[in-house]
Amino acid sequence: MEEVVAVYDAQGEPIGTAPRSRVYAEGLWHASAGVLLRSLDGSRIYVHRRTPQKAVFASMHDCLAGGVVDPGETPEQTARRELEEELGVTGVELTPISRIAWDGTWNGAPLRCHLFAFETRYDGPIRHQPSEITDGWWWTADELHTHLQDPEWPFVPDTRALLADYLG
Repeated sequence: MEEVVAVYDAQGEPIGTAPRSRVYAEGLWHASAGVLLRSLDGSRIYVHRRTPQKAVFASMHDCLAGGVVDPGETPEQTARRELEEELGVTGVELTPISRIAWDGTWNGAPLRCHLFAFETRYDGPIRHQPSEITDGWWWTADELHTHLQDPEWPFVPDTRALLADYLG
């Protein structure tokens, strides 16, 4: 059975549901939520590489553990679920840091997403979900910022847009 996700309007309000394939094929507005994982002292950010099997932004780098908002979920619930699934991190406080409406493309099709971003601090063990993440490491904000300045570096474009304001 195909996964159903929450569909949003252009202003960022949930208005219904649709199969994930339809959302991507038709460029329907939807929402995703993710968590920027920082070390406890705030000096490092966790960056990871997505698996080649991902439906969207395969094999690209990202620094948000996140995913699509399911029907009936709040963005914070999605962020907590995805942080646990992708990195094995639980029991942390989430702080909202940004929200953007991203209207872009993926594989020649429109992709429209409201991205809700949160941040947390954590120094415990990281456990990757093998179907989602191939590798990960800690970088300073300066190291991440330097990589983000290279438009050829394969980084998830909606997170790149979100971080442009957040990292300065």
